[in-house]
Amino acid sequence: MATSELNFPQTGDTGELQKKLWIYTNYDCNLSCSYCVAESSPEAARRGLSLDFVKRLCDEAGALGFEQVYFTGGEPFILPEIYPMLAYACERFETTVLTNAMLLHGGRLEKLEAIRNERLIVQVSLDGSTPEQQDPYRGKGSWVKTVAGLHALLDRDYHVRLSTTQTPANSAHLEEICEFHHALGIPETDHILRPLAKRGFSKVGIEVGKHNLSPEITVNTDGIYWHPLSTDPDLRVSDQIFPLSDAVCRVQAELQSLLQASQAELETFQ
Repeated sequence: MATSELNFPQTGDTGELQKKLWIYTNYDCNLSCSYCVAESSPEAARRGLSLDFVKRLCDEAGALGFEQVYFTGGEPFILPEIYPMLAYACERFETTVLTNAMLLHGGRLEKLEAIRNERLIVQVSLDGSTPEQQDPYRGKGSWVKTVAGLHALLDRDYHVRLSTTQTPANSAHLEEICEFHHALGIPETDHILRPLAKRGFSKVGIEVGKHNLSPEITVNTDGIYWHPLSTDPDLRVSDQIFPLSDAVCRVQAELQSLLQASQAELETFQ
């Protein structure tokens, strides 16, 4: 299908394809979160994307009318090429990179400073206002290191967004978490609260699939997926990544069939 024929609904319309592209840059991580839907860990295979691959994705996404790009993993800042990837994306889109912020110091922070711009958002995973609210699920010592990285970003006036996964360790302290991020100067509009999803390492949580997830085009080394929450085989839409327009058309067609066949309400996760 030609680029001009692709019909994107307005961003945020539940049950419709949004103008977002999610890119799994890699799967290896410096943490082993017990609820990780991507099954990332220090032992996970990298399954990384190259800079040239990401540039082609961005070029085709831009031609198709995408407006936002999200880089996720794994921990993207493990990759040496994440900085030119972000720089290239920021020239074309509002760009968000998801991170635990633990590596953002020293040389890595200097490299991020070199490519920073007003279209870059750093989304930091923070599950609590104290270590006791985060560390049981994300690892001992993770809270202290994440908060240090968070302060480093805020001290340099980055646009920081927080994402919090609700767990038994923090569910009674959500108000404290909000007070914590308000004290840091992060508004409620930049705080995402999400439930546990029963995918990957997590054995409990909400059952999610195509039947209840509003699609957002997601890419990794193996193909195109329905949603960034999981790159499990049941959510794979196509093994063929390029041209990106073919996968977009396939998702749109599958979405319309799904909506016509049921009255399911599709949810968004960030």
